[in-house]
Amino acid sequence: MNDQARKTKMIAAFEERFGAAPELWSRAPGRVDLMGSHTDYNMGFVMTMTVDRDTWIAARPRDDGKVAIASLNVAGGGEFDLAHITPAEDAPWTNYVRGVAWALQQAGIQNLVGFDGLVHSTIPFGSGLSSSAALEIATAVMFQLTGDFELDPVEMALLAQKAENDFVGVNCGILDQYSSAMGQAASALLLDCRDLSSHPVPIASGLNVVICDTRAQRNLAGSEYGERRTQCEEGVRLLQAFYPDIRALRDVSLPQFAAHEQALPEVVAKRCRFVIEENQRVLDLAEILPYGDATALSELFAASWAGARDLYEISAPAMEAMMKAMLSAPGVIAARQAGAGFGGCMVALVGDGAIDDFARHVAAVYQADTGIHPSVYAVVAAAGAGVVEA
Repeated sequence: MNDQARKTKMIAAFEERFGAAPELWSRAPGRVDLMGSHTDYNMGFVMTMTVDRDTWIAARPRDDGKVAIASLNVAGGGEFDLAHITPAEDAPWTNYVRGVAWALQQAGIQNLVGFDGLVHSTIPFGSGLSSSAALEIATAVMFQLTGDFELDPVEMALLAQKAENDFVGVNCGILDQYSSAMGQAASALLLDCRDLSSHPVPIASGLNVVICDTRAQRNLAGSEYGERRTQCEEGVRLLQAFYPDIRALRDVSLPQFAAHEQALPEVVAKRCRFVIEENQRVLDLAEILPYGDATALSELFAASWAGARDLYEISAPAMEAMMKAMLSAPGVIAARQAGAGFGGCMVALVGDGAIDDFARHVAAVYQADTGIHPSVYAVVAAAGAGVVEA
């Protein structure tokens, strides 16, 4: 469905539900991390790329201080009063919208204007492409449109992260929201999660980014995501006995870690080693990606996957099956996990002219092994959040 057809569909659905046409449109993209699993909340580096799968909100302002929200993707919806924002149990996806309104108010923005809103997303939910962050950022953009105020994109990302941490209850890092707000077309983005600086990293011609969705759903609020973060924090606390100035695993070099690895509990040591090594892989990728060295890319992605599987232990049977399918496919250059793991998507770099053959092979092999038909599709780097152009 092209953008015009999508807009036409949303207008018709909006008019049917709310009795009038929408007046305002916001959008925010999903993202895939090309390198840097679980480095964001360790104050490290991430190589991220916003993709041409996004979330749109069509809206019409209201003058009664209320927000009514519905979705073309998910059943249910709801209405809430901006003067009394509480979590919803019957339609939990709306908590991302409610949470953003709450976070904006917590930041001192009291002139929020409510709206009737209809959401449509082309980001698969629970896949690891940050559908929740895209909804949060698209919501933040919409509140700026209805309330006629403007946020710095980094501030917007931080408030959206606060919404997910403190209202929704997922202790995520800044990666997803920052990527959605700050992404750039035609480039990956190297993000420093400590000072929230970033710069574009060109992707060499001949490298095509392909998403391989296992369709094994994740639920981070109920997964082991929080446990991994706690283990990393414990590692920092124990390593501070030897290096008092460190504040995060980002501050620990591999030789420093190796010198005192035995002082850590085995599981904590495994988690820390992965993060420290993964952080270096991000910096290595920044040097390699613009030139497209196939051998170096393959080795780097393989090391990331091995660490995610064996040290951070965020693999799942569906991910193992997908990796097998990807690595045996024609045209594959490199492959690894995407997102937080525990299911969801994988990402591959595929050579020019090979995308269709790659996708057919991956789908056939994965389905034969799992009985699940995957979703395999190429993505391109897209611009960060904003308004939907007419």
